[in-house]
Amino acid sequence: QVQFVESGGGLVQPGGSLRLSCAASGSVFRLYNMAWYRQAPGKQRELVADITLSGRTNYADSVKGRFTISRDNVKNTMYLQMNSLKPEDTAVYGCNRAEERLWSAWGQGTQVTVSS
Repeated sequence: QVQFVESGGGLVQPGGSLRLSCAASGSVFRLYNMAWYRQAPGKQRELVADITLSGRTNYADSVKGRFTISRDNVKNTMYLQMNSLKPEDTAVYGCNRAEERLWSAWGQGTQVTVSS
């Protein structure tokens, strides 16, 4: 089963930027549509952005124009560039396949905290 390892989170001031990475084990990464998700304390997990095999992207309304998702199928890695961060972006960010029925076990995620 594929495993995901997220990194790149941290504490940043409002308006700042972070770049998250999602490294996937195995060679099947390139075969799947992928997505970034986040879960804030006391809230349900939500889709942040997804990217198809061909690189077509989709974003939650709350992050459009601020976040950019990308993937490198050679490196089996997906990225999330986050700009103009807001306090409401504070959450644990995780990655997985874009289709829920194909989800693998979740990694530990990476904490993003936006605060002054």
